[in-house]
Amino acid sequence: MTQNLTHTTCTVATEHGSRYLQQLCKHWAHKFEVEFDPNQGRIAMPDDRVITLTAGPQALTIALIAPAESAAATQRVIDAHIERFAFREQLSFDWQG
Repeated sequence: MTQNLTHTTCTVATEHGSRYLQQLCKHWAHKFEVEFDPNQGRIAMPDDRVITLTAGPQALTIALIAPAESAAATQRVIDAHIERFAFREQLSFDWQG
C-alpha cells in the first residue's frame, strides 16, 4: 500500500542557518539516518518522512516529505527543536505546500 506523501517547504530568515542545521542533524543522529555538512542536511525518519535542510547566508530552508496525516505534526516537531536551538532570536516558520 502506497502512502499519500506530501511535500512542504519552509524558509526561516536567520543568519545562523548552518548552526541550526548542524545542531538538528547532530541531535537526531542517534535516532534517525542523518547526513550533513555545514550547508546541507538530510534526515530520514520512519514512515517515509524525509527532512532536507539547506543553509544560506540569510536563511535556513527546510523541505519535508511526509505522509499527509503526519506532515503537520512533523512540522511542529521540527519548528520546536529549531526554536530551542535559536533561543537568542525570534524565528518565523511559514510552511508552504
